[in-house]
Amino acid sequence: MIIGSHVRMASPDYLEGSVREALSYDANAMMLYTGAPQNTRRLPMEALHIDEMHALLQENGIPAEHVIVHAPYIINPANSVKPEVAELAVEFLQKEISRTVAIGARYIVLHPGSYTTTDTETGIRTCAEQLNRVGKLPEGIVICLETMAGKGSEIGKSFEELAAILERLDHPETYGICFDTCHTHDAGYDIADIDSVLDRFDAVLGLERMHVIHLNDSKNERGARKDRHANLGQGQIGFENLYRVFANPRLAAIPKILETPYIDDKPPYAEEIRMLKQRYDQENRQ
Repeated sequence: MIIGSHVRMASPDYLEGSVREALSYDANAMMLYTGAPQNTRRLPMEALHIDEMHALLQENGIPAEHVIVHAPYIINPANSVKPEVAELAVEFLQKEISRTVAIGARYIVLHPGSYTTTDTETGIRTCAEQLNRVGKLPEGIVICLETMAGKGSEIGKSFEELAAILERLDHPETYGICFDTCHTHDAGYDIADIDSVLDRFDAVLGLERMHVIHLNDSKNERGARKDRHANLGQGQIGFENLYRVFANPRLAAIPKILETPYIDDKPPYAEEIRMLKQRYDQENRQ
């Protein structure tokens, strides 16, 4: 199974340290930001221990495509109200794409954004327009639009809204989807009936477009549209339902990434990965 978590990228080892953190959780996948998600400050790529990262990945049999880049939150391609925000979305996403290429990763997870004071249709149209301004992506790079909870003025809360963005793109073949279980639950989908949800996803978007899964429980009732992650088995989705996503054979080739909250200021990922693997071993011994 391909399972990992969000990991830090910090001094002094940067990307090499990110891989070591993932290995400490018994993970074979990871997701990271190339810098702080709230601002545009970025270190030069030559400072990030890229060669050391790849040597460590190879030593542990982890392909580079299991390293997922998450675009920073400050990128809002759906904002048509403030031209400077739209300009930043295009320029900074282009820089993040270049950094992803330099790292040797493949997938960039991107929030479709918020329409702020306009409406959903305007947000969808604006998001597609801004992504088209980014231009054709480099060979092998895929931007994965994330399924969103629908809080505030977020777009992407339904498979149909995501499909409406993809339909407007000049190069839709270089875009995919990141399926977040917490967000999808909060948007109203029933994760307990995951195969029906996947059937709907396949009918609207095509299951081949799903490249990344964020495996999170939710503190909210289904359909609350609030986006509050919970630890596995500590929320309204429940461990067994999340395990059924983890172990679903239709999703076997897709990296699953934990973004669950820290407990007492410590990452829970080693324990949560252990829980998933233990449950998998129990099921397959029967």
